[in-house]
Amino acid sequence: MRRALLFFLAVLLVAGLVACGGTQQAETQAPEEARPFRIAVVMPSAINDMAFSQSMYEALVKLQQEMGGPDKLEFVYSENMYVVDDAAAAIRDYASQGYDLIIAHGSQYGSSLQEIAPDFPNTSFAWGTTVDTFAEQGIDNVFAYEARSEQGGYVNGVMAAMLSQSGVIGVVGPIETGDAKLYIDGFKAGVMATNPNAQVNVNYIGSFSDVALAAEAAKTHIEAGADVLTGTAQMVVGAVGVAKDHGVLWFGTQADQSSLAPDIVVANQVYDWTVALKPMVENIQNGVRGGEAYSLTLANGGLTIQYNPQFDLPAEVKDAAEATIQGIVNGDIQIPVGGE
Repeated sequence: MRRALLFFLAVLLVAGLVACGGTQQAETQAPEEARPFRIAVVMPSAINDMAFSQSMYEALVKLQQEMGGPDKLEFVYSENMYVVDDAAAAIRDYASQGYDLIIAHGSQYGSSLQEIAPDFPNTSFAWGTTVDTFAEQGIDNVFAYEARSEQGGYVNGVMAAMLSQSGVIGVVGPIETGDAKLYIDGFKAGVMATNPNAQVNVNYIGSFSDVALAAEAAKTHIEAGADVLTGTAQMVVGAVGVAKDHGVLWFGTQADQSSLAPDIVVANQVYDWTVALKPMVENIQNGVRGGEAYSLTLANGGLTIQYNPQFDLPAEVKDAAEATIQGIVNGDIQIPVGGE
């Protein structure tokens, strides 16, 4: 009887130790770390194009730093996706991998996104530059973003009109859509408001990426008497090179292009896409998958005018530019673009 009692007590003791050990192990296990927010972006050109794609890449790097590094925000990208079918395949592949936000960075990707987004209702997508979220088609997981680039275009136009000696100014455009058209419309409006007698020649070359064609367009403008040029999209590196060779002034947009030709680049409108990306991330984290559109403006800091420090800009021209910026921000200057 005594042996049986001792055996029973021993069993209880062992069971108690095992139970305590299990509880202690559960209590000391480190909590699982939250995974980073994951973004994938598809771009039409290289991340060092000095224009559209570079502006998005730099914004993602900035956002990653602000959110606390790769442990908090992870991003990947596919560059040089100028073939729309290839871009669509990349977008679908990223969606199948479970990224939190997939950005189709190019107006040419809209039809692809319209087909792909409904297949992944729990994934958020973003499309720029546009204000169309496809909500009218019943698609609720797409954000839209745009740059109100006519604002910086207008400022650049004011400076161009003041600096031009010939009164002839050339514009090298890509395709007449998105922020490219907004910029060119705004630039022309700024020139004409400053010098109604100026001649602004606009040439849309029909391509975002054809550097050689952009160079030829720049040569044509110069032969027509232009002493100031501007343009938009990644193909403008060809036009900037021609402007440099002929000593013709250049105004940039999307990214800072001063390093391409420090002697002739006057100023640049620079995009900061974090103004759109931050609220997208916050909305997704709060359960909102899409349906909202965001705009970069001079007022919210998404657009800035950066003067080339190596160009000797006359004080009166810079003062006029600053006054124009303030006029746009406070609403005193209304910029006519397109059908507006």
